[in-house]
Amino acid sequence: MELGNIKSAVKREARKRVGRGIGSGLGKTSGRGHKGQKARSGGGVRRGFEGGQTPLYRRLPKRGFTNIHAKNYTEVTLTMLNKSKATEVTAESLLAEGIIGKINDGIVVLAKGNLEKKLTVKAKRFTKAAAEKIETAGGKIEVI
Repeated sequence: MELGNIKSAVKREARKRVGRGIGSGLGKTSGRGHKGQKARSGGGVRRGFEGGQTPLYRRLPKRGFTNIHAKNYTEVTLTMLNKSKATEVTAESLLAEGIIGKINDGIVVLAKGNLEKKLTVKAKRFTKAAAEKIETAGGKIEVI
């Protein structure tokens, strides 16, 4: 192997050089065609424009609303709690261990899977089945 023979692992394509003569295939009109709105400098239409016809986003009715008081909980399953090394599990400890990505408005514990160890779990909410399974495993739940 020599320096002159090394090939890049990434395929590199040459930049399109428009308006550089008829031989390039992109001379004269530079790939824009003849006349029309898209051929002009600064031409083109905005996103969603339908040629003057009322655009789809205006034809469809407005539906529903966004509740500004809604709580966005991070869901944690019992299977995820099994991965935790701590005996007292909180949202912060789960975040530190990388089990959850972010806390949002708190965590809610769901009953998916089975708990295999005795844990004290502190969370904003628990489903009834999750609370039952944690207590059956000999653990405690604390609603924050």
